[in-house]
Amino acid sequence: MFIRTRGIHFFLNGDPFYANGFNAYWLMYLASDPSQRPKVSAAFRQAAAHGLTVARTWAFSDGGYRPLQYSPGSYNQQMFKGLDFVVAEARRHGIKLILSLANNYDSFGGKKQYVNWARNQGQYLTSDDDFFTNSVVKGFYKNHIRSVLNRYNTITGVVYKNDPTIMAWELMNEPRCTSDPSGRTIQAWIVEMASYLKSIDRNHLLEIGLEGFYGQSSSNWRTNLNPGFNIGTDFIANNRIPAIDLLLSTPTLISANAIRFGMENSIAHLKTASARSITAAIFSPCMSRLSSSDDQKQLSFLSNWLDAHIQDAQFILHKPLLITEFGKSWKDPGFSPYERDTLFNTVYSKIYASAKRGGAAAGGLFWQLLAEGMDSFRDGYEIILEENSSTANVIAQQAHKLYQIRKIFSRMRNSAMWRRGRARRAPWLAAGNKGKRIGN
Repeated sequence: MFIRTRGIHFFLNGDPFYANGFNAYWLMYLASDPSQRPKVSAAFRQAAAHGLTVARTWAFSDGGYRPLQYSPGSYNQQMFKGLDFVVAEARRHGIKLILSLANNYDSFGGKKQYVNWARNQGQYLTSDDDFFTNSVVKGFYKNHIRSVLNRYNTITGVVYKNDPTIMAWELMNEPRCTSDPSGRTIQAWIVEMASYLKSIDRNHLLEIGLEGFYGQSSSNWRTNLNPGFNIGTDFIANNRIPAIDLLLSTPTLISANAIRFGMENSIAHLKTASARSITAAIFSPCMSRLSSSDDQKQLSFLSNWLDAHIQDAQFILHKPLLITEFGKSWKDPGFSPYERDTLFNTVYSKIYASAKRGGAAAGGLFWQLLAEGMDSFRDGYEIILEENSSTANVIAQQAHKLYQIRKIFSRMRNSAMWRRGRARRAPWLAAGNKGKRIGN
């Protein structure tokens, strides 16, 4: 029913679970309008037909236009019913959800909106980073956690915290605290919020939403994968927090020689997840608009980033890892579907190579899935499975390969259980009748 972790692996109903999935931040927003719900259904239907098993989406929209949360504790029931529909449709199509609870960036409100709400109540706050330290702001955020986790689904009749359709909660999409590069502020916030969430819901996995950059706990070789500034997070230290189950990371290549961050709407992310108590880590190296001549450098950086995080998930954090928000934009100069398929295959081959030998990489979630008729949501990275046939085939092939690995490990598990059962029965069978006749 619920996805669990054991060491570096995910398990579902006792069998290994591998995720081939997608990001679709827009699901709740679109589903809040009943006339647009067929597009949500179509996206899930097409995803399931291509073997996709996990979707990551927003469970937040704070203030502004068509919000989920008008003001602290005041909710838009029409938007909440949209999220109810998303959970119900995912369940109907056999797809698990990762639900993010807040945004670091200003889109959909973000931490800035929480800080402004506190200012409106008389709090003197000088920075958006006060989101992580101010007691009033933290109270607003905890209230949102409580409201979402205890939400009664008007369609399924199941409270969210009791619904196995949800694979994991995400504390925040790509949290950053540049005002404290030491990382202590983010570390303390994660400890507090993870503990609070787990006090309400111990059924689901939990991940932070980090971008996956290394901090003071790592060697220079690892920190060299970072950009030239510190955002106050630490892939290793943050994910060692006992209550955390999944992680996020997003290095962004702007040119062949520079790495920068952010630019949420203009980059393709690549995120990784690893899990135990922080049950999984999600990391996202983000690839921005490199010219085609830089493709090889981009793929080389990506390969090194993946290798480092897969190794650390397996040998340091001892948790399963998801790679998420990877993609390539058709807006890039000289773009061809072949280049996008090459990037997808680079990520997928790393996941498959790790998974087939029992390693920590447990799947990937590309950025982003759209349904037909969603032109205003196109960002260059969108995948419409019925339109992008070559990439859709790459995605479906990866789903099939991961499913085969799951079957192999499941058979091995069942065979081992049978052997153990036979060994336990052997003394009883040998001693049972001692030559006596049975029956007539």
